Parts: sequence; structure tokens; C-alpha cells
Amino acid sequence: MIKRKPVKSAVWGKSILLALSLLLCAEAASARTHKFSRDLQKLKPSDKVNLIVQFRKVPSSTDHKKVLHYGGKMTRQFRFGNGVAYKSVPAQVLTELDNNPNVLHVSPDRPVYSMGTSPTPQAQLDYHNETMNAAYAWAQRLNGSGIGVAVIDSGVASVDDLTASHVVYSQDFVGDNNGSAADVFGHGTHVAGIIAGNGKDSRGSADKYTFHGIASGVNLINLRVLDNNGGGDDSSVIAAIEAAVQLKDKYNIRVINLSVGRGVFESYTVDPLCQAVEQAWQAGIVVIVSAGNEGRNNTAGTNGYGTITAPGNDPYVLTVGAMNTLGTADRTDDIPTTYSSRGPTQLDQVVKPDLVAPGNLIVSLYQPGETLDQENPGNEAPLSLYQPGNSGKSQSYFILSGTSMAAPMVSGAAALLLQQNPSLTPDQVKARLMLTAYKNLQPFSTITDQTSGVTYNLAADIFTVGAGYLDVQAALENTDLAPATLGSARSPFAQVDSDGNVVIANGSPTVDANGIVWGTGIVWGTGIVWGTGIVWGTGIVWGTDTAGDSVVFSPNNLAGEGIVWGTSQDQADGIVWGTGIVWGTGIVWGTDSTAAESLILGDSSRK
Repeated sequence: MIKRKPVKSAVWGKSILLALSLLLCAEAASARTHKFSRDLQKLKPSDKVNLIVQFRKVPSSTDHKKVLHYGGKMTRQFRFGNGVAYKSVPAQVLTELDNNPNVLHVSPDRPVYSMGTSPTPQAQLDYHNETMNAAYAWAQRLNGSGIGVAVIDSGVASVDDLTASHVVYSQDFVGDNNGSAADVFGHGTHVAGIIAGNGKDSRGSADKYTFHGIASGVNLINLRVLDNNGGGDDSSVIAAIEAAVQLKDKYNIRVINLSVGRGVFESYTVDPLCQAVEQAWQAGIVVIVSAGNEGRNNTAGTNGYGTITAPGNDPYVLTVGAMNTLGTADRTDDIPTTYSSRGPTQLDQVVKPDLVAPGNLIVSLYQPGETLDQENPGNEAPLSLYQPGNSGKSQSYFILSGTSMAAPMVSGAAALLLQQNPSLTPDQVKARLMLTAYKNLQPFSTITDQTSGVTYNLAADIFTVGAGYLDVQAALENTDLAPATLGSARSPFAQVDSDGNVVIANGSPTVDANGIVWGTGIVWGTGIVWGTGIVWGTGIVWGTDTAGDSVVFSPNNLAGEGIVWGTSQDQADGIVWGTGIVWGTGIVWGTDSTAAESLILGDSSRK
């Protein structure tokens, strides 16, 4: 049980501003001085480690010998970045690698894990299809048919709601299950059900609610990278991403769902996992990644800010945070989940997440006896949820929470968009979903966990909800196109300016469809606020002109004082965002860069 009430707190806002400023300044001061990530620099020479080495050009036998000579073993060779994975390498080899001019960067082959959580839930219908207007797509006969979605996870089980025709290809990258890509853990099946479940086991005469996937007609490509206990490593995920790229044309793979991740240890520009997802993006595949479940992590004193996980820290990919529907079909009461990771990203300060979608207490598929079921039998959905008066537990549906559950919502929506318009590029899909996201969210809320008694303060700000709440209908109805140029929808960057404001950095990437501009004119919206006054976008501008830095957090404007366009109080014909305009009540669209000539949609826009 949770309690919710509005919060307006300048003191709280100022503490968050200070924490963010310290985070950004500290990260900006951190510089890479070696070819190695920071975690490798702490090893003793005798320590053994699994490595991923990125070479400048295809490694020669001499390059390999410098590792193998010390007892290391080569386990995988990647196409991207001339990368090679080595196992059980003594740390003393790092000196050899540092002196090798062909070595570009060296990282540990780090462990990855699922982004789902499984505490015993308070069972309720999650109504995620209703809050995202998914039924509109089905009424238009859109179900993702013909689109391939690669699910890189713990595998996919054979269950009633995922027929044999759903899974067109399976491959195991773990090796602990006799080569089978079947799901023993349970996470991948739940994710796959959110994307493509057909609702077969909840369509009977006694069923009053059907658990239906977002895009039940897609073809699933099952790439298993997590073992029977939900663990994996970078090299397996990278190999699966490469397989998806190789299989792209054969199965029309247009979407990769990555509900897996791990901490950020180095810049996305050298992180091998981030470089792999960029390769997929460049190959024409929309990569959708969970933001992470570290929103309650206050280790750094940032109240969960700066906790986005990799590869969700990469500016190319579409990173998804989680919302709580509060068990109603009315999205106006929905709030961010307490655990959803918040931006900006570590080291690079990328503005993340890009979008949010339902992720709390999500009902989807499972196979009885899977690891998650054995460990959490209380998560088996009560039959009474969809068969009133029927006691007992479902043998088909299971309840999980996490950004793992939010990401496949967006993957399904992306498949619907691509079925409707197959010519869309990954950047155009990302920009469309962000542009059309529902933005009339509650600025502030407080949640008290009735089990632990801990109270969490939540804000619908740029680093928590990104561009807003996924809206399938609005995305399908919209016809605006971002440029097809690779990287045109890269997420922007945050920085601290000379006045102590956290701002969108000048020079951030642009999305230009008649001039939609990231940064000072933002595709996200003009009313996502901090408190009642601070607008993180400072105004959507159609056109190519900018109006100065976009203020995200300001020490002088934390509770309704009013932030305006650009850096002056009277810029852009005096359009002031702040004390009264909240999300969808003042969104400015048009065909000109000046606000005075723009079309005000406001309350008439889709809620």
C-alpha cells in the first residue's frame, strides 16, 4: 500500500540542485589517463580478470600471444571495434596491453543482470495498455506483424500465450543449459509477454480481463544471455547484439529489447557494451534499454540521481524508466516509481531517461517452476484478478516490477510504429516516441512504503521521466519526422553553468524536422517542472534558432518563481514558463522559431 500527496518544497529542490551540481562537477573533473577503465587500475598484478580488449585494427597473432602467453584464453572475437574477449587473464598482462600501440581500450568483461525486481506484490491489475492507449493500435489493425524484435534476456519459455510462431529464432550465449535458449530463470518470458503475448489464457468465458501484449504479431528472436539465476556478462550480451545485427535482414529485426544492464564504470565512448549497442543502432535497429532500478540508491547523496545503468547511458539508445499506474486505468494519477534510475548519467552527464512507461506490478507470462517462481511463489497472479470469484493462483501469469518491464512496453510501441511506417530510422522512432509522450504528469508526489515505512519524494523532472509517458495512440497519429541522419536523436548532455544552474549543454545534438531543436528548444515539452515553476525544456522551438541554455535546475527558481525562455526574463516575445504552465497545458508547436508565431495546443492536446 502506498500513499500519495503533492509536495512543494524549495528546500528539497535546493538540496537536489546542490547534489546534482556536485555530481556533474566531480564527473567533469574525472579524466581517463590510461587505456584501462578505472576498475582495472585497482587490480594487483597477480589478480586474474576476464577482459574485453578493443584493438585499433584487426588483432594479429602477435597481439593475441601477448595475452595467451600468460595463461589467458580467448573466448570471443567481435566484429565491432575489433574487440576480443579473454578469460582468466593475470592483471600483469595490462602492462603489455598498455605498451601495445594496437590496443585502443581495455575493460573487464563485467557481469550484467536483469532489471526486474520481485518482492511479494500487492496484486492488482496494472492497466498498462489502457494508460498508454495501446488499444488504438489494435483498432487500426496494427499488431507489429512482420517486425522482428530481438529479446536479449534469459530466454523465452514455451507457454500458451507465446505460440511457436512467435519465436522464429533462438540462440543460447550462456552454455549452462545444454545449448538450449529456453528460459529457466523466468525474466525473459515475462519481458516477451509484455511485447508479444496474445492473451490466450485470459480469453475464456470466465475471464473478465485479458493480458495482451503491446504487439502480439511481432516475430521474436530469442537470444539468451542470462543464466538460470539471472546473471550474465558483457561479452555474452555483445555477442547477442552482433547476432541480431547479422540476422537483421533474414528476420527483419528492427528492434532490440535490452532489459539487462550493469553499473557505469567508464565513458560510453569506450565502454564495449555501449559501443555494441551503437553498432546495432547504426545498422538500423532501434535499441531500447532499461534505465535501471537504482532510484532508491542514495550512496552518493544524490537521492537516486545519477544512477542510470549501462548501456542505458548511451546517448543513441532509447532509455526507459518506470511509472506506477497505481492500479487504475486513469493515467492522470500515475507517478514515477521510487526505484526507477534517474539521470544524468555517470561520467558523461547524458540526459536520461528518454521516456517512461508502466513498470510497477506488471502482469505478464511465466512458466511454473522457473527460478523466479520458485523464489517468489507469492508473485503468481491470483486468478481473481481476471476471473472474479475464482480462488487460487494462475499457472500462466506472474507479477514483476522494474524498468525491465517498462522497456518492452516501448519495444512493442516501436514495432507498431515500424509496421505502420517501415521506412522510419531508429532516430525517427526515438524522436517520435519522445515528441508524442504524454506530458501532463504530476510535478511532485510523495510515496510511503507501508512495509518499510520509508518515504520517498518524487518529481516528474527531466532526469526522472525524460520526455514523458509513452502514448501509443499519439505516436501513431503523429506524422512529424526527425531527420533520417544517424544520431539526429541522440540524447543531450547536462552541465553546470557559471551561475550554478544545471543546464542542457550548448552543442547538444539536434532533432530538426522544420527545426525541432534539442537543448534550448526541446522535443520533450515546455512544462515538465521542478516544483511548480522550473521548466526543464524552457520551450519547444520549431526552427533552428536557439535562445541560450535550457535551465534544468536553478538555485534561484526552485518553487514557482518562474523560469523563462533562454537566459533573459523577456526573451521570445515574453513567453514565461513557470508558475502556471505545467506539462500539457502550454506546449508550443508551430513552424517558426519564435514563440509569438507558434501554435499553442495546450489543453486541447492529447492528455
